[in-house]
Amino acid sequence: MTAMSKIKPEVPVATDPARAHTLPARFYCDPEIHEREKDAVFYRSWWLAGHESRLRTPGSYVTTRIHEQNVFVIRGRDGELRAFYNVCQHRGHELLDGEGKTAVITCPYHAWCYGLDGKLRTARNTEGMADFDPADFGLPPVRLEVFCGFVFVNLDPEADPLAELTGDLESEIRSYVPRLDELAFGQRDRYDIAANWKVVIDNFLECYHCDPAHRDFVDLVDMPSYRSQCHEIYSSHISTALRTADSSAYQVAEPGSDGADFGFAGWYLWPNLTIWVLPGEASIATLQMIPAGPERTVEYLDWYCLGGTPSAQMREAMAYVDKVLQPEDIGLCESVQRGLKSFGYNQGRFVVDPVESELSEHAVHHFQQLVLNALSR
Repeated sequence: MTAMSKIKPEVPVATDPARAHTLPARFYCDPEIHEREKDAVFYRSWWLAGHESRLRTPGSYVTTRIHEQNVFVIRGRDGELRAFYNVCQHRGHELLDGEGKTAVITCPYHAWCYGLDGKLRTARNTEGMADFDPADFGLPPVRLEVFCGFVFVNLDPEADPLAELTGDLESEIRSYVPRLDELAFGQRDRYDIAANWKVVIDNFLECYHCDPAHRDFVDLVDMPSYRSQCHEIYSSHISTALRTADSSAYQVAEPGSDGADFGFAGWYLWPNLTIWVLPGEASIATLQMIPAGPERTVEYLDWYCLGGTPSAQMREAMAYVDKVLQPEDIGLCESVQRGLKSFGYNQGRFVVDPVESELSEHAVHHFQQLVLNALSR
């Protein structure tokens, strides 16, 4: 038998989630689809590059890699944020690494030097060259938008503005985090997962698995009030009621003492970002799923808190996610990835209900439709 020898034939994914089959297994394993997604999804979508709290002063920068495309974001002397392709215009050497602060951008290879505005300032031994104009060798810019303090870049100059695509998302996030503008980067956790990036996002988008797989999470979050709602390029996953201040997950700050009086607020933003607000003190977290191959994903979980220093309660919440919730989800995703390669499986059915409860998988269907739409362009 070959990889094409699935016992069940492939069924088209219906647009009605109540009647739809899931994506065929090949979408999670096929190297050709992985390559197509680079251009169809990631080179045309808004990508989280960092947070304003890491770019406060002129010369401060962060770098990010979208598959083979390396980009940096830097604060100019005029206070403006700008993004550029992270490559010297002389011979293609990468310019900046990681994050930091610099007065000028100097290539480590031949010392071509660029200003914080991307313009070429000096290029050794070019003064007498015929037809050489430094203005022709500035750094190519990349589109940039700031959303809720997060800095996004987009390689597609024709892409719709993020502010238009996200509709009411910013106001919704701010309603759950009134002190959003006071938050600063606190900590990053990294996870290496033996699963396709779409498996990981599928898992976030439904809580059908929460009761059997996340005992502490369902003790923390009020499941009866949990609802998922889908919008153009994002979905909201909200539990409006606070279940308990003393859960098995961690001790939650009492409402009224800067503590959240809701159970959980989460959002998925196309293509590969989730945003979390856990019950407790003012904070927010982003979990970015970065494809590292057809069957491998690197996750970056970044935490933002007041003043950039996690409190004791927040550290307890962070430890719960790192030591309990994330390992639970990673184990589920890796098992699914192995199962997707079985000759005995090809597609399942979405379990949905009309009230969009925590048991409904309509948000997974919404995401998979976005994938199919992108690949069909």
